[in-house]
Amino acid sequence: MLDRAVIDALFPADLPEPEHWEQQYPARDLPEGALVTRLGPSPTGFVHVGGIYVATIDQDVARRSGGRYLVRVEDTDQSREVEGALEQFERGFRYFRLAADEDIERGGDYGPYRQSARERIYLTYVRDLLRQGKAYLDFATKEELAAITQRQQATKLPTGYYGSWAIWRDADPADVQAKLDAGAPYVVRFRAPENATDTGARARFTDAIRGPLEAEANRNDVVILKSSDQSPRLPTYHFAHAVDDHLMRVNLVIRGDEWISSVPVHQQLFDALGFEPITYAHIAPLMKQEGGSKRKLSKRKDPEASVDFFIEAGYPADAVLYYLRGLANGRLAEMPLEQALTEPINLDECGVAGPLVDLVKLDDIAADHIATLSGAEILDAVRDWAGQFDPELRRVLDEEPDLALRALAVEREGAENPRKDLKKWSEFRAVYGFFFPQLHAAVTGPDDERIAALGVDRAVVQAVARDFAAGYRQLDDGQEWFEQIRAVAAKHGFARNAKEFKKNPEGFPGSIREASQIIRIALTGSTRSPDLHAITQALGQDEVLARIAALTK
Repeated sequence: MLDRAVIDALFPADLPEPEHWEQQYPARDLPEGALVTRLGPSPTGFVHVGGIYVATIDQDVARRSGGRYLVRVEDTDQSREVEGALEQFERGFRYFRLAADEDIERGGDYGPYRQSARERIYLTYVRDLLRQGKAYLDFATKEELAAITQRQQATKLPTGYYGSWAIWRDADPADVQAKLDAGAPYVVRFRAPENATDTGARARFTDAIRGPLEAEANRNDVVILKSSDQSPRLPTYHFAHAVDDHLMRVNLVIRGDEWISSVPVHQQLFDALGFEPITYAHIAPLMKQEGGSKRKLSKRKDPEASVDFFIEAGYPADAVLYYLRGLANGRLAEMPLEQALTEPINLDECGVAGPLVDLVKLDDIAADHIATLSGAEILDAVRDWAGQFDPELRRVLDEEPDLALRALAVEREGAENPRKDLKKWSEFRAVYGFFFPQLHAAVTGPDDERIAALGVDRAVVQAVARDFAAGYRQLDDGQEWFEQIRAVAAKHGFARNAKEFKKNPEGFPGSIREASQIIRIALTGSTRSPDLHAITQALGQDEVLARIAALTK
């Protein structure tokens, strides 16, 4: 074991003792049973929707218990940090109303909330473990570590840095000093308990979701402080997690089940540091159906794994949150959306099998939700979305708010079964764009192909349009309005119905259906649309006549 003076010389002279940090971050003054949860995103890529899923649960269980929910950026792996990742974190949490009670934006009494700003805290506790002989300096090179692994594999032993394989674990202090004098780089390793390598040694704990669990005890002397030739001197995830969760007074960690295998080493670190153990709740990962099998939703393969996918598409936040809450607790999926967003998420109802992310189901939920919103609510949401992702649409909506509201009212306001043709805000242009003169041509394209598909002679089409416009009246009654189409169809020899036309297709230019479609295409650019009369009421007589006139040319 190294002398204390040698150990202390490796650290800043003014480094505080553990007691300093314990006093700076005292136990939180919270009600009995209050839960303090945290989310620890890493800025090494975009936010996975699974992070929003876990954050939803974190926020819910903390606040319902009278506790606190915090976000701590885990950026100790600075070589892999992606520019803009922190901004995306904040964007995603803001969109889904998952702002933490404490984080780098809002601050708090237990910060800093970015691990790279907590170097002195970690160094205090690393030094303390070294002083107690619970950690040691390790100078093993990459080549030496690779050779150890090769020998272990050749003899079919568990790979790792442990026991007699840990060549610096019980090194002579003189050899350590010689390396230090030579300026050799080193890492600091945690000294796993002696009994951890015993055959059959097990770690046992109770998971808040999965109940009693056990796993093989950790035998490895894990690195807790990265190489001495790096600046700043940052810890590994395992060590930072233990120190931060303790000092931030976190008492419930909700995280993906891929971390279950890390609990044994975390237990050892908490014990060595003299910290009270905390409760873990390991969430099953979000899954995707691929053929006949399931796999984890992948950042690399699946666009919908990114939170930005949902923001850029303009999925209503409430619809996504409702869907995610239903994945967490199945009973919430059976409730109306408004109720499900206010009911508690219970950890003991979270499944241990990964729930499937089904965008078709989410689209249905979003369409149902949007159908319950007023036109004004939809317009506000679309304007907000378009301000960032479709500036032209935002400009048109700002210019034509009344037209937008009239368009949104078609087959929605007062309807027993309102239209559900809008699933996300990015679809507004395609679904409702034809209402706006500024967007009509760009959204619908030229009518020629659609008119040609009706099989009606072009000259007849022009005549129908000309006569329809000549006698057009903007009428309030839908049936009376439609009689105008019947009259012009009869004038130009269209069959009264499809059955009559089918009996003698050579005797008519088409049926009343084709005549109606001529008008529909002129007004909407499509053969499928909401009720024609309602559309004319929204457009107004001048715009109706202008669009009909375009067919006469």
